[in-house]
Amino acid sequence: MYLLDKFLGKAIKKGQLIVTNYDGKEYTYGPGGEYPPEVGGRPGPIRIKLTSKKAANHIVRYPQMGAGEAFMWGWLVVEEPHDIRDMILLVTMNAKRMGEASLKPKSKLRKGLQRTIAKFDGINLRGSARKNAEHTYNLTRELYERFLDEDRQYTMAYYREDPFNTSLEKAQMDKKAHLAAKMHLKPGMKVLDIGCGWGGFALYLNKMYDVEVTGVALAPDQIAFSNERAAELGVSDKVKFELMDYRDVTGTFDRISSVGLLEHVGTIHYPQFFEHTNRLLAPDGVMISHCCGRSGPPGFTDAWTRKYIFPGGYIPALSELVTQSEKFGWQVTDVEAMRFHYSHTLEEWYNRTVMHREEITEMYDETFYRMWLFYLAGAEQSFRNGTMVNWQLQYVKNRDAIPMTREYIHEESARLREKGEVPSWRFDPGLKEAAE
Repeated sequence: MYLLDKFLGKAIKKGQLIVTNYDGKEYTYGPGGEYPPEVGGRPGPIRIKLTSKKAANHIVRYPQMGAGEAFMWGWLVVEEPHDIRDMILLVTMNAKRMGEASLKPKSKLRKGLQRTIAKFDGINLRGSARKNAEHTYNLTRELYERFLDEDRQYTMAYYREDPFNTSLEKAQMDKKAHLAAKMHLKPGMKVLDIGCGWGGFALYLNKMYDVEVTGVALAPDQIAFSNERAAELGVSDKVKFELMDYRDVTGTFDRISSVGLLEHVGTIHYPQFFEHTNRLLAPDGVMISHCCGRSGPPGFTDAWTRKYIFPGGYIPALSELVTQSEKFGWQVTDVEAMRFHYSHTLEEWYNRTVMHREEITEMYDETFYRMWLFYLAGAEQSFRNGTMVNWQLQYVKNRDAIPMTREYIHEESARLREKGEVPSWRFDPGLKEAAE
């Protein structure tokens, strides 16, 4: 407990965290008093118990893995009325950029080793890319139904208005309108949607513009579900989904979209991605990419996330996306850094997961449920208290492909929002009816 006590004693300067060790000894950190409003969680003091003799040492010895595993295994228990989200947000608000600095290996040797391991983990050949996609996205359909919006958008929602009074459903609809507006679409065009997920964006584009869309992804159940949706809507002739690596796609497309895809490509494969998509896009085409990103320099994915949630995943810095695309004939015509939107999205996902605890533990078990909570809360803090953002980049081969000013984006987004308005209620974890 000595090293953990030393760390928390330095870290907690606002709010209060009370730790009861396995032997019953209690440790208090922070002054208490007024709870910082910027934390985002519920007011403290927050009490946790370490139920195993191994817990404190495991957390400190393995800084990128220990806390998450201790919580998953039941070695770290957060006492009611608080939960793991409250604890994570309190600690990371105090130790700003905890995921980027305080929990990183201090020695150059260990840091270099972590970076090297992460680089190798980011090698996504066709076989490993499919295996990684299935690990993340081929979980039961029922799991994603429990915490995503009705359209199953598993990427950042766009909160144009007050996020505390905007539903996840409306924010996801606004995200699709914002992205579609940047594509500068016209009826009859052919669109390629790389990493199509559960088909929501492809179906949205077809509905709003009467375009033909080919969606590709590597998770079998995503593709099966997407094709079922297209059949139910009677648009299977216009919107097709294929279980295919984007590197195997052939043909020519007027527009290309990739939403939440570049995080899974791996930096070593960026040249291949930009070269191949450049080959697929028509000379006057437009490609739009939406992905999680670092607001600072390149880094590496933490070990816990690589092991348990997104094997092969990496969140890129803007410099990596721009410099690689330039080498293959792309011109970047629009860049938007979207701060904090994902923190609100993840908060909603977390609340809906908690509400469906019984169903999720029945599908899997308590360890999986706690793993999922830690993932969602940890990701939220990266966008709320850390340095993570979302990048939206627009690429063209010919700069005449889009209008000279950005007014067309705002005008078209407004038109799409008016056509696709959704109820404005915001999810309340205490009201089960709201999510059904």
